[in-house]
Amino acid sequence: MSVRSCLKAASLAALVIFVAGCDEQKGGGEAAAQQQQAPATQVTFVEVQPQTVGLVAELPGRTVASRKADVRPQVDGIIKERNFTEGATVKAGQQLYQIDQSVYLANLDAAKAELARSQATLDQATKTRTRYDKLIKTQAVSEQARDDAVAAEAQGKASVAAARAQIDQARINLEYTTVTAPIPGKIGASSVTEGALVTANQEMALATITQLDPIYVDVTQAGGRLMRIQQGIDSGRIKGAANGDGVDVRLILDSTGDEYAHVGKLQFSDVTVNETTGTVRLRAVFDNPDQVLLPGMFVRAFVDQGEVENAYLVPQRAVMRRPDGSAYVFTIKSDNTVEAKALTIEQSKGNDWVVTKGLNPGDHIIVDGLQRVGPGAPVSPVAAKDDENAQPASR
Repeated sequence: MSVRSCLKAASLAALVIFVAGCDEQKGGGEAAAQQQQAPATQVTFVEVQPQTVGLVAELPGRTVASRKADVRPQVDGIIKERNFTEGATVKAGQQLYQIDQSVYLANLDAAKAELARSQATLDQATKTRTRYDKLIKTQAVSEQARDDAVAAEAQGKASVAAARAQIDQARINLEYTTVTAPIPGKIGASSVTEGALVTANQEMALATITQLDPIYVDVTQAGGRLMRIQQGIDSGRIKGAANGDGVDVRLILDSTGDEYAHVGKLQFSDVTVNETTGTVRLRAVFDNPDQVLLPGMFVRAFVDQGEVENAYLVPQRAVMRRPDGSAYVFTIKSDNTVEAKALTIEQSKGNDWVVTKGLNPGDHIIVDGLQRVGPGAPVSPVAAKDDENAQPASR
């Protein structure tokens, strides 16, 4: 091959390589441009503003009768009558049973007779002592005789007092033969019937009365949570009283899921923490005129525990957790890029978290599209709305 042919072939090869390099450079530039012009990720956000948020604790609870009394006899005897219907509502003082009165009427009559005898003896002793008082002045009787008369009168007075006490005791025992209801409420089944022998203060109750109106609801709250609320109140962060009078309590019935018609009041909280569960018992009192609530029912109580000012309600679906458990959200900056913000959460409220630190008024928090973005990523924000035709919001 001649030198000219070699030079021509080399020039052609160099031209081919140059053209190919230009094409490759052009293609890479177009790809970079296309990548820079890719549309930002569309996300949905909500705007949050500070507000005063009421803290409400949802706590499990159980209903407890406000009063419960076992009816027992206080004297021995045979049941002559039962004067109530099992399961009915009884009033305080209403007669429930009648015990045979024969023995107790006789005892009362005997006590009255003893009083009459003692009174007669006292009258005689008094007359004797009065007469001796006159005779002692003329020394017609001895000092000893007068002293005996004075002692006899004193013994007579003591006998009269004892006889009157016996009458009172006999009358009380006679009244005890009529067994009455000590409290109002619903009475259960009777454990005895007519003709049964009962004894004073026997172990077995004749019947049990349960007062249902008002009724108590005992709920439990973690001791640490209650302490945190109290600390917040002491510092002024939380307005209200965790254990004060007049705190409202609402109930949700587990059986139906409905809210109970009456609002209760917090009555007290225990001063000790249960060593086994680490909880504190709170007791609320509720009106129960229709006796919808029965002792032993499980309920969910919502207890007002104060208010937090300048707090934010953040949807729970927008909050994420780091491996250490700390909470954060993605917010949208003014240049439509994503920023992560750490949060301090007070507690939950419905489907939201009550946030006390970490946010600013007007922050736009991403609620949908969190998996497709990260800090610094460009986004196309859309305000969260109920309808599906939400338009991107201008910033």
